[in-house]
Amino acid sequence: MATPTYLVGLDIASEQFVAAIGACPWQLLVSGTEFSNDPDGFQQCQQWLQQHHCTPQQTVVCMEATGVYGEALAVWLVIQGYRVAVEPPLKVKRAFAPAGPKTDAVDSQQIAEYACRFLDELVFWQPASDLLEQLQVLLSNRAQLVQQSVAQQNALQALQRKRVRTPFAEQVHQRVLLELKSHLRALERELHRLLEHEPPFAQLVAVLMSVPGVGLLFATHLLLLTQTSPEPVSLTHLAAHLGICPYERRSGKRVYARPTSRHYGPSQPRKLLHLAARSVVTHNARFRAYYQRKLAEGKPKRLVLNNVANKLLRICLAVLASGQPYDPKYVSTRPRCSNGCA
Repeated sequence: MATPTYLVGLDIASEQFVAAIGACPWQLLVSGTEFSNDPDGFQQCQQWLQQHHCTPQQTVVCMEATGVYGEALAVWLVIQGYRVAVEPPLKVKRAFAPAGPKTDAVDSQQIAEYACRFLDELVFWQPASDLLEQLQVLLSNRAQLVQQSVAQQNALQALQRKRVRTPFAEQVHQRVLLELKSHLRALERELHRLLEHEPPFAQLVAVLMSVPGVGLLFATHLLLLTQTSPEPVSLTHLAAHLGICPYERRSGKRVYARPTSRHYGPSQPRKLLHLAARSVVTHNARFRAYYQRKLAEGKPKRLVLNNVANKLLRICLAVLASGQPYDPKYVSTRPRCSNGCA
C-alpha cells in the first residue's frame, strides 16, 4: 500500500463526531473539529476535508469500533472512495500512555496518530451486503428471544414449586412463553425466506448443512463469520476467535497453567458448534469411534469434545472452499499423519 499523505482520526459519539488531520511521518496538521453525526454533518465533513486537500486517493481515515454510532459514517466514507480502518478501541488505548487530558479532540488526534504508527497493520473496512446485515440482526434478535424464553421458563418453574400457588402469575408466564415461541418460529421462517431469495448464499448454507451435526443456525453464523471478514479466514484464526483453540501459558520456572482457550468471543456460534460436536459423537459412527477411543486413552471428556469441534470446523471450512457437499467417504491425499488418525 502506498503511504498516504494525510491521516484522519475520527472519535465517534451518538450525536456528533470529532475529526483531526495528521501527516505521515506523524505531524498534527488540524486539531479536532466537531461535526454532527448525521447526513448534514457528513457533508460538512467532506467540505472540511476538501478544504485541507484530503482527497480519497491521499487519505486514510481511522475510527474506533463503536457499533451503530459509526456505521453510517463508515459506509458514507467508503462510498466517497476513502480508505477506512475500523480498529478495536482497546488496541488504540493501549498504544498510548495513560496520561494527560481525555477529550474528544484529544482522542481524535490519538486515533490519527495511531493510524500513522500502525499503518502497515491496518485492515480497511468494507460494508457487508444487505443480506448479511439482515441475517446478523435476525440471529441477534433470536438470541435475545431465547434468553428471554429461558428466563420466563425458569420463573414459571419457580412459581410452580412454591407452597402457595398463584395461577394468574403462572398464566402470565405461560402466555409470554407461547408468544416468544411464536416469534422464534417466525424468525426462522424469515431466515429461510431471505436465503431463498439469494441463491449463492443459500447454496453455501446448503453445503454447510451437509456436514454432520450442522444445522441452519450454525451454518448461518459461520457464513457471517467467513463472509464479513476483511481477510481470508483460516482454521487457526477462526478457532481462536470462537474460543475453541487452547493456548499454553508458561513463563520461567514458576508460571505455568494448563493450555486453555480464551474466555471471550462470540458465544452463540461457539455454543452451536459445541452442540454439533455432542450430536456427532452420539449419532455419527466415525466421530463416535474417535470419541470413545480418546476417552479410553484417558483424555478428559471436554478436551475430546473440543477436538471434535475443531474437526467439524475444519470440515466446514473445507466444504466452503470447495463449494461441494460433505462426502463421508472422502479420503485426503495429504493425511495429517501416517497412521490414519483424523
